[in-house]
Amino acid sequence: MIASRGNDAEKDSPDNLSLAGDGFDTVVRAKAAVEKKCPGVVSCADILAIAARDVVAMSSGPHWTVELGRLDGLVSKSGSVAGRLPGPDMRVRELAAMFAKSNLTVLDMVALSGAHTVGFAHCTRFAGRLYGRGGVDASYDPAYARQLMAACPHDVAATIAVNMDPITPTAFDNTYYANLAGGLGLFTSDQELYADAASRPAVTSFAKNQTLFFEAFKEAMVKLGRVGVKAGKHGEIRRDCTAFNT
Repeated sequence: MIASRGNDAEKDSPDNLSLAGDGFDTVVRAKAAVEKKCPGVVSCADILAIAARDVVAMSSGPHWTVELGRLDGLVSKSGSVAGRLPGPDMRVRELAAMFAKSNLTVLDMVALSGAHTVGFAHCTRFAGRLYGRGGVDASYDPAYARQLMAACPHDVAATIAVNMDPITPTAFDNTYYANLAGGLGLFTSDQELYADAASRPAVTSFAKNQTLFFEAFKEAMVKLGRVGVKAGKHGEIRRDCTAFNT
């Protein structure tokens, strides 16, 4: 959330451009309110984790207990993001290897991917599936592909985006998984979860049982919240989420 004059902070990375600016603003405002009551106690990292949980719950999704005590990082560089986040064109083997580095299983990976039941993505993130050399990706449902091409023509502006879930875009539910069975996965990394034998059983189970998905998602979010936690001299509790303490 660090604001950089040179636009080279983590949030400025191309991989993070689909994150809504008003989401960052909400966390910054929440931090300011907390600082007035409890100065120097709650980190921006903890507020972000709580906000993520609350957004899910407010979208009819599950609620879980967020483990607290994180510190905020002392460095924020755009270049440090590359290769550390799942890419939209990744296959399951690549995704699984990346998640495994954070002690997350294939089941965790499939459950966390279910967050794509809400939110949006810029057209540039999946344009290759529509306008590649071989034409439209055959794994797309034809009607869905036409819908995407109408929303994202070949020369579309980089700022244009579409919903990740075309059926229930504002509800946190298991429709995302049913969509994959119908060829409605927006990214290659989405559709591959259904195509690959290693992940398809979990996709099928979650599509049939929303409660099962919610329980797996909660468990995976707790595990994800333990990844890369800063402690001791490696972090601080920022007074302002947009700037390091001085």
